[in-house]
Amino acid sequence: MALETIDVIIIALYALALLVIALMVSREPKGHKKDTEDYFLAGRALPWWAIGASLIAANISAEQIIGQSGQGFAIGIAIAAYEWQAAIVLIIVAKYLLPVFLKRKIYTMPQFLEQRYGNGVKTLMSVYWVALYIAINLTTVLWLGGLAVVSLTGWSIIGAMAALAAFAALYSIYGGLKAVALTDIIQVIILVIGGLAITWIALDRLDGADGAIAGFSLLMQEMPGHFEMIFDQSNSSYDDLPGIWTLLGGLWVLHFSYWGFNQYIIQRALGAENLGEAQKGLAFAALLKILVPFIVVVPGIAAVMLASQGALDGQALADRSDRTYGELMTMAPAGLRGLIFAALIAAIVSSLASMMNSISTIFTMDLYRAWKPQRSDTHYVTVGRITAFVAMAMALWLAQPFQSGFESGFQTVQEYSGFIAPGVVIVFLLGFFDKRANTAGAFTALIGSVLVNLAMKFGAPDVPFIIRIWGVFVVAIIAAIAVSRMTAKPDEERTVTLEDIAFATTPLFNALSILVAAILIGLYAWLW
Repeated sequence: MALETIDVIIIALYALALLVIALMVSREPKGHKKDTEDYFLAGRALPWWAIGASLIAANISAEQIIGQSGQGFAIGIAIAAYEWQAAIVLIIVAKYLLPVFLKRKIYTMPQFLEQRYGNGVKTLMSVYWVALYIAINLTTVLWLGGLAVVSLTGWSIIGAMAALAAFAALYSIYGGLKAVALTDIIQVIILVIGGLAITWIALDRLDGADGAIAGFSLLMQEMPGHFEMIFDQSNSSYDDLPGIWTLLGGLWVLHFSYWGFNQYIIQRALGAENLGEAQKGLAFAALLKILVPFIVVVPGIAAVMLASQGALDGQALADRSDRTYGELMTMAPAGLRGLIFAALIAAIVSSLASMMNSISTIFTMDLYRAWKPQRSDTHYVTVGRITAFVAMAMALWLAQPFQSGFESGFQTVQEYSGFIAPGVVIVFLLGFFDKRANTAGAFTALIGSVLVNLAMKFGAPDVPFIIRIWGVFVVAIIAAIAVSRMTAKPDEERTVTLEDIAFATTPLFNALSILVAAILIGLYAWLW
């Protein structure tokens, strides 16, 4: 066991503080019972700093920390494309998509689809999202988080996953989105401190380096291939990150599907007290996204040198790169190791809690309420809590048999999300900006996305999945537009009117957007 008494005390204090704060912020004034808006959208009262921090805490989970550290070990800094391009997408979503969602005062993404295309499209997407969150997202976070816990505790993988699931459920099921979002402030602070600590330790331990800053320079000098953002076709990792196509192709489709139309991410912005707060929150999240590769990917690259120098078990990491972050944590001194472990737990349980809340929101508000309408808000909140618990139990049961066979948890999530991501992006974009788009066109995009994806995956297996997703997107959007125009026009009340929506943004938001763009241009120019 790598944890010492001081580490256990730190972790216990963190867990206790989190539970106490979650219960405190979840309490309602005397005589007031939580309604659906309180439970699922935090009463639409979240400030920008809570939105931004909660977005990052929900996003940076085991699949990022553990998965991307493992990809840093195997591939290098190029995996940061998933983080840095996301920063640009967050700015676009804030400016052009949030005004529409908040103007319509919706709870869920399927609710918008019902307003635009009808109940059939809403039901299809609700079932898809619930299934994806349980079978892919929750299982991935549980499995990768369990691997890290095992590295430091020696527990069984089942015991580690069960402990993470129980902790996430304990503080999130009662309080709903408000408990999740406001405790995420603590999670992000611990996450950043712990992440920077592990980066510093890994760089400082490199032989031939005098300190962490010198270690980073040595790492770039000794491993230039791990500091290339754009691969050529001769690179063994080209299939995962196909060169210039990471900037021109399907990665943008994945980003917009995730950051623009993914319930468990966008739900924070839907809970904002107003549009301005929501937009500032997403800009804050964009700045934090730029930092992420330096606290999750760089340690993974350092692990390559540490393994070659005998400081880490190189064979074990080569066999399963997802073990990288767990092995790096064992290098931290007692006390600090506990803080870093707490940071990892913070990331894992925050994402688990966010997914549970989103699953319960979609199931309750989009599926159950349609089946059992006109029940009390208290009834729907209770159903939401039961749903969250059942979803976590199902994911715990599925995690080991489903995830243990995959080489990379991070790439697994991207691959499976990519089957439907083109269709998701198409139905929303056409729903916003093409008044001729109708229900038949939406079904064409959603079903066609899956079918064409499957056909290309098995018919053209050598095509990298990022390029495949872009090809599917182009084919599906053309088909959706064509089918919409060959069938009846949608009713006028179903189309989105943009004339009453203000897309102008504040000078502060504009300045932050320019800053994000300038930093990203500089990073790509440096690491091209």
